[in-house]
Amino acid sequence: MAAEEKKYEFFVDGKQYKTEKPHLTGAEIKTIASAPANYQLFLEEEGDKPDRPIPDNETVDLQGKIKHFFAVPPATFGGA
Repeated sequence: MAAEEKKYEFFVDGKQYKTEKPHLTGAEIKTIASAPANYQLFLEEEGDKPDRPIPDNETVDLQGKIKHFFAVPPATFGGA
């Protein structure tokens, strides 16, 4: 009997997702969450630490504490 695959949980914009991969890139996270490819992904940090942008090619370790991300449309930051 095969060992049960471990599921790694993460959240994007408050919605829970699960994967069998312990690591995902920013692009993979956006794909799983159906976030538009041109959106910027951010990892919510604890306390007063600023949230961290996750580029499409950056790999995120999903092991341990459950990660919370949010996707932001382009040109949301900065001046008008």
